[in-house]
Amino acid sequence: MKRIEVKLSLPVVAPLLDLMKDSSDVLEAQIAAPITLDDIDADFREDWRAELLAGQHEELHALMGLFNSDFFINGVVAFDEENAEIIVRACSALRLRLRRHDLHVLEDEQLESGGVDIERLPAGLQKPFMCYVFLGTIQELIIQHLDGAILRGPTGEAGPVEDDDGSADDFDLDKD
Repeated sequence: MKRIEVKLSLPVVAPLLDLMKDSSDVLEAQIAAPITLDDIDADFREDWRAELLAGQHEELHALMGLFNSDFFINGVVAFDEENAEIIVRACSALRLRLRRHDLHVLEDEQLESGGVDIERLPAGLQKPFMCYVFLGTIQELIIQHLDGAILRGPTGEAGPVEDDDGSADDFDLDKD
């Protein structure tokens, strides 16, 4: 099974974890995606909402679980084919929350291009923006290195995405 391990800078990531945790707590009671359930039969609406929230909770719990006591000892998080999709979806949920709540004053182009000078952002936007970029980077790493369905594309023409030797790809995002 293919696995990637990412070494992160604790002084940079630790403050972002507080914001991720706060956002995750808010998402315990609200669906991250801006959807309306008005078109769904009232008998099914609450069940569907509860199911979506339960799935979102599981995904966020998996993401936050990566940043356990081991992380604070060695600064490493690991992704594999079994947790890849769940982690990508959890990152999406948090990014949607950040985008709609903390970063709503920024244009979509600014958020997605990453071409924002962080020093020029108001102090209250710097941490949410860094968190948004951090979560996006996690998604990109997973999609690039682990998500075979995306790598193969719609026709499935690309070659195998798994390493035959089962080795881990290592990435060091530690900027210290």
